[in-house]
Amino acid sequence: MPILAVDTATLVSSVAIATPAALVAELTVQTRKTHSERLMPHIASLLTMAEVSQNNLKAIAVSNGPGSFTGLRIGLATAKALAYALNIPVIGVPTLAAMAFACPAPGVLLAPMLDAQKGNVYLGLYEWCKGVMAEVEPPRVVAFAEAKAELAAKDKPVLLLGEAAVMYKDEIEYPAPPHVVMPRAGSVAVLAQQLYDQGVRHDVAALEPLYIRRSEAEELWERRQSQECR
Repeated sequence: MPILAVDTATLVSSVAIATPAALVAELTVQTRKTHSERLMPHIASLLTMAEVSQNNLKAIAVSNGPGSFTGLRIGLATAKALAYALNIPVIGVPTLAAMAFACPAPGVLLAPMLDAQKGNVYLGLYEWCKGVMAEVEPPRVVAFAEAKAELAAKDKPVLLLGEAAVMYKDEIEYPAPPHVVMPRAGSVAVLAQQLYDQGVRHDVAALEPLYIRRSEAEELWERRQSQECR
């Protein structure tokens, strides 16, 4: 039975269907339309094209961060609603891990990097060894200049992935090609199949986005509260 996966953590809108044996279908679009406009129509189109009934899905997987706050909320709300309506599990897949999972290159440190605003990036480090991907450093927020210096000091080649790798491409010696950089729900779906086989299931009500940093609204509210208390 297949898994339906959703990735709206960035400007890229991607949905995919995977079975344990294959990536059955994937629809990935990078335009300026909002995820709220296109996500459900894309899911409906993908199920039709793949000839998969929603009643045959065994789980819904979702890229749950870090990334765009709005994009994460839309993707997670959609995944949780579908899982609840179909009475099947939801599986939250870390966004940066899914991006690294798409690039099984041994001997290289994979550094998925997303925009975290104000010159900062979300950065995680991953490595493949004997067909298994391991997390070397967990996702965190760091200034791009600091991240660049840290990665340059590594004793292994580093491949940068993600939207920040495009934003700062002029400062990167070996940028990854566009089809590797882009987040893809296909990677989320295949990684979710592995997690499902390992017994991973997330509570529909309790699963939350991995934001890492606070939103602009939260920071502004805190500054205002601090000023009012003086």
